[in-house]
Amino acid sequence: MSEAINNQATRIQTLKHIIRHLHDGQAPEQVKRQMREIVKQTDASEIIAMEQQLIAEGMQVDEIRSMCDLHSQVTREFMVQRPGRPELLPGHPVVTFKSENEALRQAIAEERTAMAKLCASGDGEDFAAVLLRVRQAFSYLMEVDKHYKRKENALFPFLERHGMTGPSKVMWAKHDEIRSLLAQTGALLDQCGQPSELRHEAASAIERVLAAIEEMIYKEENILLPMALDNLTEQEWAEIWRSSPTYGWCLIVPGRGYTPASVIKPAVSEPPITFTLPTGNFTVAQLQAIFATLPLDMTFVDTDDRVAFYTAGPGHIFARSRAIVGRKVQYCHPVNSIDLVDRILADFRAGRRDVAEFWVHIKEKYVYIRFFAIRDQQQKYMGTLELVQDIAPLKKIEGERRLLDEDHASAASK
Repeated sequence: MSEAINNQATRIQTLKHIIRHLHDGQAPEQVKRQMREIVKQTDASEIIAMEQQLIAEGMQVDEIRSMCDLHSQVTREFMVQRPGRPELLPGHPVVTFKSENEALRQAIAEERTAMAKLCASGDGEDFAAVLLRVRQAFSYLMEVDKHYKRKENALFPFLERHGMTGPSKVMWAKHDEIRSLLAQTGALLDQCGQPSELRHEAASAIERVLAAIEEMIYKEENILLPMALDNLTEQEWAEIWRSSPTYGWCLIVPGRGYTPASVIKPAVSEPPITFTLPTGNFTVAQLQAIFATLPLDMTFVDTDDRVAFYTAGPGHIFARSRAIVGRKVQYCHPVNSIDLVDRILADFRAGRRDVAEFWVHIKEKYVYIRFFAIRDQQQKYMGTLELVQDIAPLKKIEGERRLLDEDHASAASK
């Protein structure tokens, strides 16, 4: 076959067939030659569709994660961008992602420069100063976690609504890989004190991190963001824009040119809605205030495993936004946790158990995570309730403090 394939569906199938050769061990240059002869060009939507079809056909997400860098390397000379996309205003989520990527490129360049100076330095007095510069540049790279969390929780849910689940699975797995590399390299830098300890091991570890972040930048700007622009509606971009501050910004302050009218809603005076339950009554405003006061995060997942509701108190453990409503709960967790979440939900649905509990240390917090099966009076499964609470303050409680002790405690705190 010597002519370019013009039918997109056929091109995706051919692309998938050629990429399978890469997974089977064929040399990248041979794969490139096949693509040069047969595929000739592809775009972001076809790359995503190809990876999603591989997952649907049984290829493990972890295998695609481990090979997706090679996917982009062998396809990048054949990638084309669709013409005619409108110019975006500063502050649009895509512009913000790209601005952050540019800041990350600068941080990467600074880290490489600092690392080269450190590797060339001797045991003189300036070694400590150069090492400090390496650590400072590395601290800027740690900010990429905010960028990734915003992708995972604000952007990915809307791609999933359009049937594009591949990025949630593959890219999130790559995010976690980069996070792990950052943590390992940061620990290595913290332990190093002399040039001999740092030259080879740390230099190699840092370069792996930098290359991984650069590769993700390429995937975002040439595959993920173009595909998102082609598929998401203005209303969806508005919702992403509105939820983005929840996760913070990576090394920049977003522009202010983009303020979608769809999120500027006039105030409407409505009569309060009162709910009547067997044990009492409350208004919607009262219920919202109660949820905002509770010292824990609460999430309800319906019978289809989709997030139906979550609370948004001031002391939340995990940042969340309204974008998760309607999202499969499996996609709200890291890829390596999905099998466990599936098992818990299957056990709840089958009635094999009613509670699953976990507790983990996250920095200074001691996070207690509980899942409860929710059932009706006939014990039919209605969904799952997840409670997340920092119990570190509770573990410090000793002795007793009775109600009558309140006056003394209040006086002591003044």
